[in-house]
Amino acid sequence: MKKIGFVGTGVMGSSMVRNLMESGFDLHVYSRTKKKADKLVHAGAVWHDNPAELAGHVDVLITMVGYPTDVEELYLSEGGFLETMQPGAIAIDMTTSSPELAKEIYQDGKAAGIDVLDAPVSGGDIGAKNGTLSIMVGGEVEVFEKAKPIFEILGGNIVRQGPAGSGQHTKMVNQIAIASNMIGVTEAIVYAEQAGLDPELVLASIASGAAGSWSLSNLIPRVLKDDFAPGFFIKHFIKDMRIALDEANKMKLELPGLELAEKMYQTLAENGLSEAGTQALIKYYR
Repeated sequence: MKKIGFVGTGVMGSSMVRNLMESGFDLHVYSRTKKKADKLVHAGAVWHDNPAELAGHVDVLITMVGYPTDVEELYLSEGGFLETMQPGAIAIDMTTSSPELAKEIYQDGKAAGIDVLDAPVSGGDIGAKNGTLSIMVGGEVEVFEKAKPIFEILGGNIVRQGPAGSGQHTKMVNQIAIASNMIGVTEAIVYAEQAGLDPELVLASIASGAAGSWSLSNLIPRVLKDDFAPGFFIKHFIKDMRIALDEANKMKLELPGLELAEKMYQTLAENGLSEAGTQALIKYYR
């Protein structure tokens, strides 16, 4: 399992590829925008012009793309990965995607002799760069154990959640928690500013107490510097929230906090901020 294919070398994917290369793996890469992979290729990764052709050359294929439609096209279309990968290879989709799609890819992969895991992540660009991502995995125990050495390079908190689709469902739980939390930490800082407090001093008091969270400690400092560069795109967060809302609807479950967050972020996207980082929520208030 030395040859790894990686499709999707964006904000997080490029750091993940670099960490795998530094650990001695041979990386084969593809991205729709070749420029995003140029630095990786210069560092020794092998570029492929065709993702399906790439898939036939590797022992493990990792995908980290934008939307469930992208995942479906890559894996399930005619001439897709499940047709071009070698039997016995492992496919790991780390895109945040639909649990139902993850199950379908797993079932079709099994029929084709391909082992499939759904393994979405949390931790943003910082976690990807530092190799400290939280990785939530769905799939068979034996396949998970085979892939675990790779996961351990990419993340610091790796948990198999259950059968196929379980990783994606867990990521939905993660995104639901983040959605309402982003509203909370943003409103807290808006209040601090309006009260005439020094937000930096406020953070020093509250970040390590009961109000503490990853978003408060990692994203609000960016807000205070007017840094809205994407560790995670608003457009992708909206996509995640809509998947979670669709799944909740199937369960006949009302999630008003998630519904509010989705509407707020959609307003930002409609005002030209779809490619800003999620910390740009403060612009909704400003």
